[in-house]
Amino acid sequence: MTVADAVSLDRADSLAFARKRFRLPAGTVYLDGNSLGALPVATAERLRATVEDQWGNDLISGWTKHGWIDVPKRVAAKLAPIVGAQPNELLIADSTSVCLFKLLGAAVRARPDRRVILTDARNFPTDTYVAQGLAEMLGLELRAVAAAELAAAVSDEVAVVTLSHVDYRSGARNDIAAINLSAHAAGALTVWDLSHSAGALELALDGTGCDLAVGCCYKYLNGGPGAPAFLFVAERLQAELQPPLQGWMGHAEPFAFDSEYRPGAGIVRFLTGTPSILALAALEAGLDTFEGVSMTDLEAKSAALSQLFIDEVEARCGDEVQLASPRDADARGSHVSFAHANGYAVMRALIARGVIGDFRAPDLTRFGFAPLYTSFVEVVRAAEVLAEIITDRSWDRPQFAERLSVT
Repeated sequence: MTVADAVSLDRADSLAFARKRFRLPAGTVYLDGNSLGALPVATAERLRATVEDQWGNDLISGWTKHGWIDVPKRVAAKLAPIVGAQPNELLIADSTSVCLFKLLGAAVRARPDRRVILTDARNFPTDTYVAQGLAEMLGLELRAVAAAELAAAVSDEVAVVTLSHVDYRSGARNDIAAINLSAHAAGALTVWDLSHSAGALELALDGTGCDLAVGCCYKYLNGGPGAPAFLFVAERLQAELQPPLQGWMGHAEPFAFDSEYRPGAGIVRFLTGTPSILALAALEAGLDTFEGVSMTDLEAKSAALSQLFIDEVEARCGDEVQLASPRDADARGSHVSFAHANGYAVMRALIARGVIGDFRAPDLTRFGFAPLYTSFVEVVRAAEVLAEIITDRSWDRPQFAERLSVT
């Protein structure tokens, strides 16, 4: 594809208006929004106002005057249409790992006669670590099987199935609706990690029968480095489930300061400690970038961007790289991985040329497409630079082989 062709695609893009909502450095092709979303233009002013006007002028009265105490629910309401849930089924709280621990703990507690947590053997490592720790603490079994064996592995021993919607390496999607059906038929609950799909794909947590879900907010949701995570608990389960971390913000009357814990009504019981108001202010600005955006259009653009990248890389690089993601757009998320024996050095060389992706061991160069701000021209440019680096072997320099602490 020529640059002129890509310009035409950008002109026809129904989501082109959203790009203006982000601060994108000139001369940089940013294809790492699947690791850290770009900075929204509104974030700096939102933080300034929260720090200077609210905290600075109103001090502790900000909890009531500015409604800080209700921010976890208010911001979650903005997330609801993005993930296909009701506002009362979502909270913003803690990190993804802490949220996952809470939901897994509540799920196994709700199935006391079952001793197995079932997961994919190649699930995101942090998710596996959390499940391992919970299983060891409670004397349960964490059973990890190949993705192709998941359906057959769901039995009456399984309390909960926990999976990532989109694989962090390849971008391959799990079928949420089908796995939910399989788990429910066996009497098990499901916990989904949506970190690599929320904000890039059209989700329907309620429509696909999800029980529980978590996700980070610093990737496609543009909440900033280390943004708090979200958790989802289906309304039909909220009265039944008891969180394993009982904090004062989840109490029925936090400021009664009772010595005994009484869970709050509904989703509120999954709160633990004091909300991080500054982080939530940045996240709210990130979620506001989705205003007026159709999630159907968002997913369609995601598929178009990633397909164009696959086509251009394969046309320009030939067999020098190998596609490590599903070829079918319906089977992948919004990132694409290509394998190269020296993938780390290749990615370092790309970054030095202004094309930012990332690397996942052992050999994957990974490229994320954030439909709100990634353009078709950028996709073509990235493929062009990758081909140049592969062809002239400019990746084969000592400085690109040096491993950094973050890859």
